[in-house]
Amino acid sequence: MIDPQKLTVVCLFAICSLLAAQSTVPERTVHGNVITSDRDPKARISLPQEAYYLGADRWVLYGNADCELHAFVEADAGRNVKKLYWVQFEQYLPSKPDLHHTYDSPRHALIGGLDFYVDTWVRSRTAAIEAGSDREHIEQLIRANGYTMPYGMMYVRFVHLLDKEKRQELMIIYGEDLTPIGLSAAELGEGGKARARWPEIDKSLIERAKQKITVEDIK
Repeated sequence: MIDPQKLTVVCLFAICSLLAAQSTVPERTVHGNVITSDRDPKARISLPQEAYYLGADRWVLYGNADCELHAFVEADAGRNVKKLYWVQFEQYLPSKPDLHHTYDSPRHALIGGLDFYVDTWVRSRTAAIEAGSDREHIEQLIRANGYTMPYGMMYVRFVHLLDKEKRQELMIIYGEDLTPIGLSAAELGEGGKARARWPEIDKSLIERAKQKITVEDIK
């Protein structure tokens, strides 16, 4: 006869394993260049027709947050990334009640009626990648699809916080290859010889990103 207590333990383990497996399955759906999210937020995010969908990843970020990202690229014939669209849904786990997002950028943008914090930066392909980070996950996804990141990129990040407790966010990052402007990440970065040009480049990058990204409330 099977011990009822042992059977209960086995069943609980199976249920927990199933829930853990389900948590790694992306919830949002993608058709062409459109991501549809049925929760947090309930919205439709549209990207340019030229953007090619690479897929999604979902995991627990640093053991703290449920993180789901979707990656799109525009690339040349050699599968070199020219533009990157990185859409991420993130919320802290109930088991981490004391954690809150702390974005403090003074710049904001209104997209689809939602308020987003705005940050920009440049990055070299050789820059260090923190183990377990969302950066590591998206670059793994890019490489797994046979694409190569450029030597340098410039990025704009839009972050919308969904709740007053600042525990849920929608993050959209748009990146462009620096090659067309003939400058490297080192030259445009802090202390770089072309740093004085960054404010103008930064401004036009933000405007291009806003034109390429559409967020529609579907409540």
